[in-house]
Amino acid sequence: MLKIGILALQGAVREHIRQIDELGCEAVPVKSVEDLKGLNGLVLPGGESTTMRKLLDRYALLEPIRALAAKGIPMFGTCAGLILLAKEIVGYDLPHLGLMDVVVERNSFGRQVDSFEVELSIEGVGNDIPAVFIRAPHIVATGDNVEILAKHEDRIVLARDGQFLGCSFHPELTEDSRIMKYFVEMVRESTLVESY
Repeated sequence: MLKIGILALQGAVREHIRQIDELGCEAVPVKSVEDLKGLNGLVLPGGESTTMRKLLDRYALLEPIRALAAKGIPMFGTCAGLILLAKEIVGYDLPHLGLMDVVVERNSFGRQVDSFEVELSIEGVGNDIPAVFIRAPHIVATGDNVEILAKHEDRIVLARDGQFLGCSFHPELTEDSRIMKYFVEMVRESTLVESY
């Protein structure tokens, strides 16, 4: 059975666990370096990216997560998780994990009160997929090898860079698990024989 970790420092952790469990994988809440052992994939959920960075530093998780990435472990960042993955953040000198070849702008769809839900068509996933945007970032630029999977109002909101999947919105806050299923398939197809 695939073991998929969910960074469980803040954010919509339970909702991700539910979707991963429903797809027949073992969901592992990650709160320490020890929890990273044996994972086949890792989800970085939404929340508040600055707070999450402080917690990553406090629990000394930043470098071990980068080490997992170097071993080819697939990672999926939603909302704040996308910001954590990005190689560049508009208005900031340094990235957090700096793994995914994208430039991200924070809060580009407005504040909490401007939250909204739309339906998207997503390349390789399907049509009429509900997407919940809450203080969402968006991808303003991508590297040459990044595959753009979805846009909303001409802004990139879902993209894949090899083993990394980054999403502006919160697919876990809906009953539709097709995006998580796409990530599970990425994990399944990962040729990694030995996990962390």
